[in-house]
Amino acid sequence: MKVLKIILITLVLCSVSVLSISCGSESSSTVAQNQVATVKRGNITVDITASGNLALSVTEDLAFEMAGTVAEVLAEEGESVTKGQVLAKLDTSEWETNLASLKSRVLQAEISLDNAELALEQAEGTTTTTVTGDINSTTTDPRQIEIMKLQVEVAKANLADAQKTLDDALSASPEITAPFAGFITKVNVKGGDEVMKGTVAVQLADPDRFEAEILVSEMDIYQVAVGGAATVEADAFPGVTIPAKVTHISPTATVQSGVVNYSVTVEVQSLEAIMSGRSPRQPATSGSQGPPEGFTLPEGATPPEGFTPPEGFTPPAGQGSPSTGQAAAIPENFQLRQGLTVTVSLIVQQVTDVLLVPYAAITTEGGQSYVQVVSSTGATEKRAIKTGITDYVNTEVTEGLSEGEQVVVPQGTATSSTSQQRPQGGTSFEFFGH
Repeated sequence: MKVLKIILITLVLCSVSVLSISCGSESSSTVAQNQVATVKRGNITVDITASGNLALSVTEDLAFEMAGTVAEVLAEEGESVTKGQVLAKLDTSEWETNLASLKSRVLQAEISLDNAELALEQAEGTTTTTVTGDINSTTTDPRQIEIMKLQVEVAKANLADAQKTLDDALSASPEITAPFAGFITKVNVKGGDEVMKGTVAVQLADPDRFEAEILVSEMDIYQVAVGGAATVEADAFPGVTIPAKVTHISPTATVQSGVVNYSVTVEVQSLEAIMSGRSPRQPATSGSQGPPEGFTLPEGATPPEGFTPPEGFTPPAGQGSPSTGQAAAIPENFQLRQGLTVTVSLIVQQVTDVLLVPYAAITTEGGQSYVQVVSSTGATEKRAIKTGITDYVNTEVTEGLSEGEQVVVPQGTATSSTSQQRPQGGTSFEFFGH
């Protein structure tokens, strides 16, 4: 599903008059009445829109680092926890017994190495002194020396292995702690359970990180890029638009009934970061702390105290200036939750402060775009123009028109082969006249 929207600084259609004009060869039917629109400046945002559901984007399975018996589970499903909080622990008696055994093994390996090195030293050069003071030396078979050297190397390897096993045991903890603040989504064990190393005990989720997955058609997927801007609006809170960005585009297609789509994932910016006016991963800076571009307040709301609006911000009708520090803006019960139905808009193209004319005012002949310009005397002039993007309601004009000029907008006509038509099932925008 593709829904196109336009954000205008000024209204393009500000004056309308009724004229009786014949289209001649430019149309297959006679126009009974027409509107006249004034060329004005404004903004166009073209996007690809689809519905999806919120999902937690940061979850982590927390597993035991050793085998043993579960002594206690200290968290319940749905419970909020802090970073470093103990969530589950094993019976440490088994762990302590194991540590004692591993330390004994290391000691035995050290003794074995000392004995092997001493035996080798004695075998490589043995001397004796007689009662008369003479020094006699004996030698060992060279093959026996080589065997003893190998025994030393084996003893060193055994010691290294025993020490590593002990170090691993010491580094492992019988407790599971929360690596970040969040809430428990799953608890898989209970006290008394026998578990293996790697058994997942609980699952922890970040309550401030959400994502949504939507399907984008094969015609539109080439307009989407990882890192691209997007917005998310929850159906339960119409009017509250939250900035987001594209984090993943599936390399494989989803084909249903012959229709080819690609999965696109967007991550929603955290509400805390929105209200502080900065990215979730950036520190606060001095100056304005208004919300980032793309965030809109719900209808009938006023910004919170201390809020500094971005340039061009206009408060909702009937509300005072956003900088006056009136009462809170966002509903008290506003909260993102897993599973909420949302509308995701992937921003494909955006232009600001450009000349706009109604899309219906433009016709094409031989690849050239034209409009009927109304003079001060009421006469019409067919004029070639160059255009930029369109949302099929208004079109950007790059050459051929000036601000304040008036163009004819045919009303109630039968569209001829020379009129531009919005493509069905194609891309969300199109370039004309270049």
